[in-house]
This record gives sequence, C-alpha cells and structure tokens, in this order.
Amino acid sequence: MSRHWIAVACAEHARRGRALGIMQACHGKGAPLRRLKAGDGVVYYSPTASLGGKDRLQAFTTIGRVTDERTYQAGMGGSFRPFRRDLRYVEARDAPIAPLLDRLEFTRGKRNWGSAFRFGLVEIGAADFAVIADAMGAAL
Repeated sequence: MSRHWIAVACAEHARRGRALGIMQACHGKGAPLRRLKAGDGVVYYSPTASLGGKDRLQAFTTIGRVTDERTYQAGMGGSFRPFRRDLRYVEARDAPIAPLLDRLEFTRGKRNWGSAFRFGLVEIGAADFAVIADAMGAAL
C-alpha cells in the first residue's frame, strides 16, 4: 500500500528536481528519504519561490511518485553530497495552499498549520494527497 508525503523546498529547487527526475529533502539527509517506498506519492510544498527569498509563494508546486527503492548520494560541487530519490513527476500547475486549508485533514482547524512543514518531509493521508493532486490538475 502506497503512502503519501509532502516535501518542503522553494519552488526553484522543486522545479529543478522535477527537471532532473529526482527529489531531495531535509537539507540532503538520507534517513528521511529512506522512509519512502516505490509507488509512494510525493508533492512539494514551496513556501517561497527562491531559496532564502522574501518572495512568499505558499503553494504546492510539483507532484509525482517514487520510482524505485534506491536512495543514493550525488555530488553537487564541493563537499555537498545530498541524498536523493528518483521520482516520476506528472504535469501539474501550482496550487496555492490557502484555498485548501479547510479541506485538508492535516491543516483543518489549525491556526499554525505551517508548523508541520518545519520537518521538511511530512506524511499525509491518501485523501489529502488526492485533494492536492486535484487542485494541481495532476493525473496520478
């Protein structure tokens, strides 16, 4: 049975991952990515458009499924070798989170709904994943 996840990254990084067919999360740590299994759904929530930017976005920006069981490291220059997973992304549009807050179980009735995102990778239910995918126009 597949599980469903929200990963957190700026839109620029989420879209770069989509272009490469990969995901990274939690500042490149491997342990969080090892929790995912082939077939799991992953959607990226982007609080901002760019890393460290003041350009608030607060939208779901990319969505896909984990393709296999492999977690691996990749060099990005210097000593930074983040862990990655391969994803099969689907076409989707950005979906602002604000209109979905009362429809998503993990945010409904929570004033500080964004606090869950501080962990960088959050498991959500299948129903919430479906609501987000629908808002993004994604066929999974």
